[in-house]
Amino acid sequence: MKKIIISVIVIIVLAVAGFFLWQKTSSPVQNNSIVDVDGSSTVFPITEAMAEEFQKEHENIQVVVGISGTGGGFKRFCRGETHINDASRPIKEAEIQLCLENNIEYLELPIAFDGLAVMVHPSNTWVDYLTVAELKKMWEPSAQDSVLYWDQIRSGWPHKKINLYGAGADSGTYDYFTEAIVGKEGESRGDFVASEDDNVLVQGISSDPLSLGFFGFAYYHENREKLKLIPISKSGSLESAVLPNPETINDGSYSPLSRPIFIYASLKAIEQSAVSEFIDFYLHPSNAQKLVSEVGYVPFTALFYELIGKRFEAKITGSVFEKAGSQTGVTLEQLFSMEEK
Repeated sequence: MKKIIISVIVIIVLAVAGFFLWQKTSSPVQNNSIVDVDGSSTVFPITEAMAEEFQKEHENIQVVVGISGTGGGFKRFCRGETHINDASRPIKEAEIQLCLENNIEYLELPIAFDGLAVMVHPSNTWVDYLTVAELKKMWEPSAQDSVLYWDQIRSGWPHKKINLYGAGADSGTYDYFTEAIVGKEGESRGDFVASEDDNVLVQGISSDPLSLGFFGFAYYHENREKLKLIPISKSGSLESAVLPNPETINDGSYSPLSRPIFIYASLKAIEQSAVSEFIDFYLHPSNAQKLVSEVGYVPFTALFYELIGKRFEAKITGSVFEKAGSQTGVTLEQLFSMEEK
């Protein structure tokens, strides 16, 4: 009888403990809430920096940041698997349709400017600049199996093989680069080393004397001692060639390889206070300008961050690029200001 009583007491104690444990873990906003972010490797450094600073002030909230590439991230986001998607380009029509099919309404929130850096190995002594036409000659689909050596790009360059490195097809960086350089989004030669992880590309270019590759400027800035940055010329001369830096990216003179980058937030997800608080922190002008600059990107003006903050507060859904089309050449201030009116 005594053993039965003890057993009953043990069961009751375990049940009570289990109930309180369940209650604790079932209150994510009060206890260790999770904000789930995925998407672009280009936007990742900004979101990671935001998450680290945010969590210092919100110890009960965990921000998990993944890297699936812009396209891979949108697939998860539009299935309702994540709260926020980092994107290095605007959402595409097919992704809009996927979100519609899954009843995912979203907010489009620009967070910074980026430039795509074109780099070679530091030992490369012959490339002083590149023209847009030369980049197209390297990267267009017809170059596969035909444009293989440096002297095919410019007379006087060595008869040595070109080894190309670039963003993978699930990356918004790939989409933007191919549209800006080749002239059609998603069209390029296929015989290059591709990765959605920019660190893989850094390692490849920095260890290959015959390499040429592209990725976001912030990753170049972070690894600038390992890489040689190449100026880009639209008109075809060294005198008109422009290096990417915060000033040339912001004023548009580093053209056509400057672009805005974004986060997309699920309307349903921002009903959770943890997600809403994180985005409020992310878009606050003082946080945004400080952290965007620290990780090597170009921040917007405080007024523009305030405009995007109001867009978030008003819960304005959809993409302003649906009617505007490509992001190339779009003035964000005008585009988003027009939509607010």
